[in-house]
Amino acid sequence: MSVTGSAARSAAKKPAAPTRQGVDLTPFVWQGTDKRGKKMKGEQQAKNANLLRAELRRQGITPQVVKPKPKPLFGAAGKTISAKEIAVFSRQLATMIKSGVPIVQALEIIANGNKNPRMKAMVDSLRLDIEGGSSIYEAMSKHPVQFDELYRNLVKAGEGAGVLETVLETIATYKENIESLKGKIKKALFYPATVVAVALIVSAILLVFVVPQFEAVFQGFGADLPAFTKMIVAASDFMVAWWWLVLLIVGGTIFAAIFFFKRSPAFQHFCDRMILKVPIIGQVMHNSSIARFARTLATTFKAGVPLVEALDIVAGATGNTVYEKAVHNIKDDVAVGYQLNMAMKQVNLFPHMVVQMAAIGEEAGALDTMLFKVAEFYEEEVNNAVDALSSLLEPMIMIFIGGVVGSMVIGMYLPIFKLAAVV
Repeated sequence: MSVTGSAARSAAKKPAAPTRQGVDLTPFVWQGTDKRGKKMKGEQQAKNANLLRAELRRQGITPQVVKPKPKPLFGAAGKTISAKEIAVFSRQLATMIKSGVPIVQALEIIANGNKNPRMKAMVDSLRLDIEGGSSIYEAMSKHPVQFDELYRNLVKAGEGAGVLETVLETIATYKENIESLKGKIKKALFYPATVVAVALIVSAILLVFVVPQFEAVFQGFGADLPAFTKMIVAASDFMVAWWWLVLLIVGGTIFAAIFFFKRSPAFQHFCDRMILKVPIIGQVMHNSSIARFARTLATTFKAGVPLVEALDIVAGATGNTVYEKAVHNIKDDVAVGYQLNMAMKQVNLFPHMVVQMAAIGEEAGALDTMLFKVAEFYEEEVNNAVDALSSLLEPMIMIFIGGVVGSMVIGMYLPIFKLAAVV
């Protein structure tokens, strides 16, 4: 219940009775006054309005309006739950547990403070499951999309060792770093792609709407057009006649690429392998995968997950199927007795510095510490590379756009220059 005013403290002292599993609750919004006549409002789940009014009176609040919370205009359940929200949830829960707040009450506070209906519903579901006797790991296992295998295994290890709040803080830091890294990669890939797409759309608009106007003028000249102008006019005629086919081909190609990328491991592996070979971008992707490998392995190993099991979890977190396959090979080698650094060396993907840091960490018994240092180094490399790439691409993109659009403009004005020269 979100309460404003001085009665918030009295409401906190008398938490609502736990909700039994299996009872259907309805979210209500209410308005009322406290003992001093100060207006208050909030929202709370209850079985019905009368029970909520009685609960508010017990808290010293005189209810004036109690009505079901209106549903969103477009139905539904609200926006999806983002990785950033899961990171915030992890840090909030860790802070409350560390402060001595019981986990059920902590989950109730987090749920009531959430504006995303789906996130609120999921946290309420966790609370109900834990009230019913489930462990946190078991409750989170019912939401595998939001809490992936890595998250659940770390929570399981933290519960078993009695250090859940520490593990949750580690998870929050991990997710914040990974999301930051993903954002940098998206910036590196999407910025040039977006600008190129805009340039192509502008070119298509010129071909369909502008060039035909010039073509009507050229027909009145009664003279041969320059070859370059003829090429642009021919492209314009094709676009005017077959624009729907061009859109169909482009849309179909994009749809097919996304479809096969999501459903065909072989095609996904091919795309991931090709992007690693692209100049500049490929190196950024290499560094990103190494950073994610190092940070994820360090986080799981620090939480007490055995190395072989940790490697199995880490494989899917690298963000690239080439590295995922390599990590599975490393896991197989470690499982039969190889040291981690030797197994990493065999796959021929990790730089010498990374292999040596892993070797030093194994010898010193501080593998997680060394891997965290590797992750920080390569995350900084990605950050610097993305900044440098943005600075490098800006003039190149301007040249590209100027070349595409400028060529069409010059092609359209060449006949006019030719006519002026004759006159």
